[in-house]
Amino acid sequence: RGDFAPGSFGHALVEELSPADLSVEKVAYSAFYMSRLEWVLRQAGITHLVAGGIVTNGGVASTVRDAHVHGFEVTVLSDGCAAFDQRVHEVNLEALGSIAGLTTCAALIDQLSD
Repeated sequence: RGDFAPGSFGHALVEELSPADLSVEKVAYSAFYMSRLEWVLRQAGITHLVAGGIVTNGGVASTVRDAHVHGFEVTVLSDGCAAFDQRVHEVNLEALGSIAGLTTCAALIDQLSD
């Protein structure tokens, strides 16, 4: 629906990430809700997820919480997501910190480069 409806500009994969080997349709706030995401991740042996996107207190928070419930380790990119209000963003990051690691995009890149 709206900007993120299948076939719309907002639903398309950004050019820098194309082509995708695989895509999973997201139909609700949580990427896990009524999707094959958990199955795909388990089949690939993935146990640690890195989360970012819009909106921190919407899809990001819902997906991070569901990932935690499903037994995944999660790291949230504090500067890789945003909310419509900075204070809302900060409060949600603080809350997510109880179930996920928090880092910046630059720190994650440095960590992966080691």
